[in-house]
Amino acid sequence: MGRGRAKAKQTKVARELKYRSVSTDFSSLERELRSPSDEIPDQYADLAEVYVDDADELADDDEEDDESDESWPLRRSG
Repeated sequence: MGRGRAKAKQTKVARELKYRSVSTDFSSLERELRSPSDEIPDQYADLAEVYVDDADELADDDEEDDESDESWPLRRSG
């Protein structure tokens, strides 16, 4: 019980979203998404450095895995 009421509410919300006319302020959105600079704040610099190092290590590991996979046969004989 109660599923009918929940479904009716979801249908109502979906209709509102579908048929509501909304004017989007794209210039405001652009300002929000655009970063004034690509610099990392000092408080996050050490954390960002760790992530960059980890990403480099993962990329190196993936390259090694790709090279070793080439030696495996595509089909196994059975």
